[in-house]
Amino acid sequence: MKMETTLVLPQGQFQIRRFPLRRHELLQAWDAADEYLLNYMAAERLPTVGSSICILNDGFGALALALNQFKPLAISDSFLSQQSTRRNLESNLIPPDRVRLLDSLATPVESIDLLLIKVPKTLALLEDQLHRLRPLLKADSRIIAAGMVKNLPASVWKLLEMLIGPTTTSLAVKKARLIFASLDTALKAPENPYPISYPLENTGFKILNHANVFSRDSLDIGTRFFLDHLPDHPDFHSFIDLGCGNGLLGLTLAARRPEAKLTFVDESYMAIASARENYRILFGERQRAEFVVGDCLDGFPDQAVDCIVCNPPFHQQHAIGDHIARQMFREACRVLRKGGEFRVIGNRHLNYDGSLKKQFGNVTKLAGNVKFVIFKSVKC
Repeated sequence: MKMETTLVLPQGQFQIRRFPLRRHELLQAWDAADEYLLNYMAAERLPTVGSSICILNDGFGALALALNQFKPLAISDSFLSQQSTRRNLESNLIPPDRVRLLDSLATPVESIDLLLIKVPKTLALLEDQLHRLRPLLKADSRIIAAGMVKNLPASVWKLLEMLIGPTTTSLAVKKARLIFASLDTALKAPENPYPISYPLENTGFKILNHANVFSRDSLDIGTRFFLDHLPDHPDFHSFIDLGCGNGLLGLTLAARRPEAKLTFVDESYMAIASARENYRILFGERQRAEFVVGDCLDGFPDQAVDCIVCNPPFHQQHAIGDHIARQMFREACRVLRKGGEFRVIGNRHLNYDGSLKKQFGNVTKLAGNVKFVIFKSVKC
């Protein structure tokens, strides 16, 4: 079945696709919550001319494209989300300056008349975003959050009421819902808890984590298992920590191999900021490291590094799947030198060994427990 790419709205008709592009894409680049929000806004004659609009977590750009004539500001922690918005603007022949893009760690300076929120998978990210943007809201600002009902736990309402003010909700339409919040100017909001830190087991170090980093307040069990099975080949002098999160795998390699060159790669701006800060805390400037926000290994030269370690994500926003992992496997094979090694951890049920063997021609199971398996493949 061909996936629908034409979004028809009161604001116009747009061609919108998910990025990175995949053959036989089965997932749509917008959801019913996007449509509900935009239809509601058209019925309410929003926004008005001259309004300052801020959009949070706009997936693949559906909201920004529909409202492009108002030159909205779109804030996201996802490099892929921003690239998707740029490419969808281009494919719809919309000038790129119609949408201003900011990453999640950059705070705008102008006041906000209309704040539109797609509720993210990680509510800590929303908490951090609301802390950062609350000073820019006014008593008459309109604040509307949207999401699929299955992705809207009660904690979303509590968070908005704790940091913004009173909330009301819409009826559900096509399993989507809107949440309306009003700024309570007398509300004394708590301080932003992010970034947070936790002590790293068996060391004297603390690991810093921004809000959208996986396992923000403790060492996750997958990483703990992987740390006991990292590569130690003496001829490996350059490493990539792919999908690095807060950088713990790469940091451990850097501690063991101070002469090696480390590159940390993630599509999350907050992940890379966390990894960079953790590296600075642990090593200062005495070792070489690069930090790259990007789409897997896009832009890296062929046959460039000795070893890549990877703990892949198995979801993109709310969509679960192994397509990102498979993209990582393909690009790792391209970027590794002959004889170089790709080492990856995954949940047992994900069956990464089949994909690795197809890509590299070989795969070895190095370790496993009741939940995780660690594999290595060698570039032939």
